Amino acid sequence: MIHSWKTYLAAASLALGGALLPAHAAETVKVGVLHSLSGTMAISETSLRDVLLFTFDEINAKGGVLGKKIEAVVVDGASDWPLFAEKAKQLLEQDKVAATFGCWTSVSRKSVLPVFEKNNGLLFYPVQYEGEELSKNIFYTAEAVNQQATPGVDYLLKDLGKKKFYLLGSDYVYPRTTNLVLKEYLASKGVPAANIKEKYTPFGHTDYQQIVSEIKQFAASGDAAVVSTLNGDTNVPFFREYANAGLKAEDVPVISFSVSEDEFRGLPTKDLVGQLGAWSYFQSVESPANTAFKKAFFAWLEKTSVPGIEKKGRVTNSPMVLSYVGVYLWKAAVEKAGSFDVAKVTAALESGVSFNGPGGKVTFQKNHHLTKNVYVGETLPNGQFKILKSFEQVYGEPFLKGTFGKK
Repeated sequence: MIHSWKTYLAAASLALGGALLPAHAAETVKVGVLHSLSGTMAISETSLRDVLLFTFDEINAKGGVLGKKIEAVVVDGASDWPLFAEKAKQLLEQDKVAATFGCWTSVSRKSVLPVFEKNNGLLFYPVQYEGEELSKNIFYTAEAVNQQATPGVDYLLKDLGKKKFYLLGSDYVYPRTTNLVLKEYLASKGVPAANIKEKYTPFGHTDYQQIVSEIKQFAASGDAAVVSTLNGDTNVPFFREYANAGLKAEDVPVISFSVSEDEFRGLPTKDLVGQLGAWSYFQSVESPANTAFKKAFFAWLEKTSVPGIEKKGRVTNSPMVLSYVGVYLWKAAVEKAGSFDVAKVTAALESGVSFNGPGGKVTFQKNHHLTKNVYVGETLPNGQFKILKSFEQVYGEPFLKGTFGKK
């Protein structure tokens, strides 16, 4: 289903006492929003749709981009990877969007990649991923492996003294490729292959009894940790089974690369206190930029009349913030280029545009990745993270396979 931004502007106009008026087509620029609003990934992706609409609204209230108001074209990938490609084609060929913000899983991104390359479109991708990719048509605001997975594992090795690692992931490209890199990384740190186990489950998998039993056995020595790349709503049964088995963070910590504040709203958080996450943003980051962002987003949620947006118990997280900064970096590049032309905007992005985001300063590199801060945090009873360690301005390096252990 497509939601025109003009429809949203009209609704917002009523909600704000007529402060906004529907814009004519000549006064707008169309931008695509491509996320799963249904299916197994909706638990994570719906919030990205919400924060994008908020960001467009915030920018439009300040005059838009090059004097044009953003008109969002929202489509539902429905957790169906071939459908993502169809929706991408629709956005580029029918709706003629200037840029698209979207995708969560790497399989959805790889599904749309050839569509964006064929049609010379721009995709801003905001979710942690496995690297080993560089497309001229994709700008990765996402955490690369060296901006999440390796710092997270470093924390387990150096700060917690863990020596055994159970790599648990969903069965698709992001977890498998990330774990290939992590196995190389662990080997370079002297961890023997016998101390590493690997397991994958399908999307939507619900029965984790046997796997958790395996983890319990594997961790009996007291020096093990779980590195989780489970994606979507399958995290709910995994963490419930983990808690049911009597496992606790002090016994066998789980560091998750796909579970953030937003996913904790649907998890048994009280049983997961002390579990770890690694991201380039936590809601608990203390900075003027983050304070302003949270205040504005939560105020927008209260006022918005867009159908289907949940208002209660909302939080912010890293993929939301990387979506937010992606829009502002695109805006900065368009204004630097003085044009919405893809080639000119790409050149401006590659020249190193920056934005002071809620998680700290972010800067696009020539390789289409961001330099940004990285944080390791511990889950609190309220579903927030206590920041344990931070890494300042980490360069995003997508190509890591085969690099560890070499001088």
